[in-house]
Amino acid sequence: MSTVTGEDALWRHPWVVRLSQVARRLRRADRAVPWALDTLVVVVAIVLFCIPDLVRGTDPRELAGVFTRLPLWGLIALQAGLVLPLFVRRRAPMTAFVLTATAFTVQWSLLVFLRADVALLIALYSLTLHSSLRRLLWACAITLAVFTLAIKRISVVAAVAEIAFFLISAMTAAIALGLVVRIRRSQLAGLRDRAARLEIERDQRALLAVAGERTRVAREMHDILGHNLSVIIRLADGGAYAARVNPERTVEALTLIGETGRDALNDLRRTLGALRDEPAVPELSPQPGIADLDALCERIRAAGPRVSYRTAGEFPADRGLQLAAYRIVQEALTNALKHAGPETEAQVSLEVVHQQLRIQVEDSGPLGIPPGTTEDAGQGLIGMRERAALYGGVVRTSRTRTGGWRVQTELDLSPRT
Repeated sequence: MSTVTGEDALWRHPWVVRLSQVARRLRRADRAVPWALDTLVVVVAIVLFCIPDLVRGTDPRELAGVFTRLPLWGLIALQAGLVLPLFVRRRAPMTAFVLTATAFTVQWSLLVFLRADVALLIALYSLTLHSSLRRLLWACAITLAVFTLAIKRISVVAAVAEIAFFLISAMTAAIALGLVVRIRRSQLAGLRDRAARLEIERDQRALLAVAGERTRVAREMHDILGHNLSVIIRLADGGAYAARVNPERTVEALTLIGETGRDALNDLRRTLGALRDEPAVPELSPQPGIADLDALCERIRAAGPRVSYRTAGEFPADRGLQLAAYRIVQEALTNALKHAGPETEAQVSLEVVHQQLRIQVEDSGPLGIPPGTTEDAGQGLIGMRERAALYGGVVRTSRTRTGGWRVQTELDLSPRT
């Protein structure tokens, strides 16, 4: 069982939790009405430090008769000079500090004791929190100068060392508190900014993932529909011709059309299952691979073209690479069927040489529209290149001497890191 550290116990203390809640409420109120907190600070300073001097007098009992007694209007003027600048301590911290320091200097030049002198420390704290560090250095110099004047004026009734230690300690405390709060706010702002950037990056990654999945599904849909519909159209044309010449061939063509349609429907269900929100039904058949190229060639042969198929070497067991090889051959044969016609001859070869899977699909023509010149074929070539690029491969197309087309692909079989 894990133990709670002292720091965690401190931050979970009921009083600390309540203070944190009060602080959050004050920050929300301050953002809604910015001048309200400044007014509250001035009012609290007047109540705690100005009114007691006006009611009970300014001199401490042990120092009675040492300090100068001013008329009521003089006390009010000095107190106003010390406290009222605090109203702009956040919007103009240097101005508020200079005005307060000026009133402090006038007060001690007249040898007047006021409890409102604490306003100078509040102004110094605000300047540390809201202004630049360069101005803070100037403020420290000004504070030491006015404190020197106060020490000199009060040294006639108290020890200089004690007074200097007290005033310098108070100045250091005000500066330290301002720096701590400033650093803490900077850290919180950095954390909020980092959280916002992480949220943006998360949304961008989600959008990229969606775009990538859409591209993958579009590529699969093109391969499935383009190939199977081309085969079905050729079989339907052949069946229509055979109905007049050889009715037995019509039955065979219709049977092949049904089988091809069912295969296409299964592939579509498997591909579109990834787009559903609910869990997809478990697949009853795996994605096609190199072992399914024999059946692919049989379907193409049924549509008319004469297809020869050969393999050499030991093929990898990577299902993704095998699917890429199958789709590349499928697209090349589909283009040959569409653009070279049912009378063409196609040669398909797959061989493994020096950690490379070399795929070649070549048709004999006749001379027609080259693959990639129509919109559909162009998408097919793009899909082949994208699949090959996933395995460090390239796709090359060229015209043969007989007027046909050759598609050559090389896929990298070396282990990927």
